[in-house]
Amino acid sequence: MMSDSEQPGLRERKKAGTRAAIQRHALRLFREQGYDATSVEQIAQAADVSHRTVFRYFPTKEALVTLDDYDTLIAEAYAAQPPELGPVPALRNAFRTVFTDLTDADVTAKRERQALVLSVPSLWAASLANITRTKQTLTELVATRLDRPQHDDRVRAVAGAVFGILLSVWLDWAKNPELNAPAALDSALAHLEKLSDSAGRTPA
Repeated sequence: MMSDSEQPGLRERKKAGTRAAIQRHALRLFREQGYDATSVEQIAQAADVSHRTVFRYFPTKEALVTLDDYDTLIAEAYAAQPPELGPVPALRNAFRTVFTDLTDADVTAKRERQALVLSVPSLWAASLANITRTKQTLTELVATRLDRPQHDDRVRAVAGAVFGILLSVWLDWAKNPELNAPAALDSALAHLEKLSDSAGRTPA
């Protein structure tokens, strides 16, 4: 018999598995039939869940494409970095940690989602909230590590530079499926780290 401490973890894993399965079937149907031609009812049937269950995990049809937990994963990996690291090397390590754990199927699904966002106007509009949230998350992470307020000029500069690189790689990857996005992101962040060093600043 499972202990009480084990049961919540098991429930969370089951929820995560259901959520991933729903999104996986949704992406497959969007790819095969087109986003607009695919209904939530079809997705529920393919995932063998109820219509209500789909909306329990994804509040809107758009969320089936735009919703993910990468910001949370990055924040957790970032917090685990050694305290002596500046924000850019710490973020670089965090991105590397998260992307290293992705399976080939995860990578394919992420790229497909990004391509969909660029091709469907309603998805692009819905994704703006996620993009804004990612920028805010980066700002909060940088501010915490530098021990400065979020409106500080250095915090804005570092967070803005990392966000710009992330968005640029995201857009390139959506258009070019062959791009090794994790490697491109890591390389660009390495250049940003060198630029910070060459400017005579504490590694940022």
